[in-house]
Amino acid sequence: MENFNSNPPIIQNFSNYVVFEGMTTISALILALDNAKTTRKIHRILFDKSKTSTKHRELSFLRHKSAVHGFDINIVDNSEIDKYVTGHTHGGVIALCSDKEIPSLSPERIKPDGIYYMVEGVEDPYNFGYVIRSIYASGADGIITSPRNWLSATSVVTKSSAGTSELIDLYVAEPSLAVDTFKSLGYSVVCAGIRDSKSIYEADLKKPLFVIIGGEKRGISRAILDKADEIIRIDYGREFKGSLPSVAATSIISFEILRKNSDIN
Repeated sequence: MENFNSNPPIIQNFSNYVVFEGMTTISALILALDNAKTTRKIHRILFDKSKTSTKHRELSFLRHKSAVHGFDINIVDNSEIDKYVTGHTHGGVIALCSDKEIPSLSPERIKPDGIYYMVEGVEDPYNFGYVIRSIYASGADGIITSPRNWLSATSVVTKSSAGTSELIDLYVAEPSLAVDTFKSLGYSVVCAGIRDSKSIYEADLKKPLFVIIGGEKRGISRAILDKADEIIRIDYGREFKGSLPSVAATSIISFEILRKNSDIN
């Protein structure tokens, strides 16, 4: 099947598409499609015709995958690509995609000996994407998010997460239900906090583990903290009354958990 052409049809309403920018993000999406990790579909890829020579390997890869997944590739002027994006970091290639379903959390979706995260109160889609990237890189098995409509910010989340939002398992649940579900499966529930806390360097943090990290503004509710098996904190190098940004806190906590579980993988 040949889906490669240089005369793309006019798209009347591109607001219906989720835009993936750059080869890193698009490659992650294709990997997710290859492994049936996402219900998202690629409808069309726009490739800057001035880069067909310098990026011939990328174009060859996309042409191969277009035959597998059934999407079109349109060779266009860069000005055509600019109609779909706000910045200039796409590198001459974007993908116009459908939305995807994020399933509800249920016990049968949870691995018996895994590490899962929930990040509560993160309002900025860029930060949410950065958080996903750190959690994915640390080897976690999945992320649970509260019911929220991220649809209008999906392109931002996928870009800031470098496409890892397509590769990691995402589930939706109310925080209290998520805690109860993991507890019923024998998971330890750990919350990041200050009051009655233990240093992450002293805490056990061995899997199976469900970790909840709060955003800078709202943080974790008292009701959820009361359900935790342990509250952990990040020790500072000096007297400091503030809190770390959720992105930094997530990176530190997730990689300390990776370190503590590296001998039992």
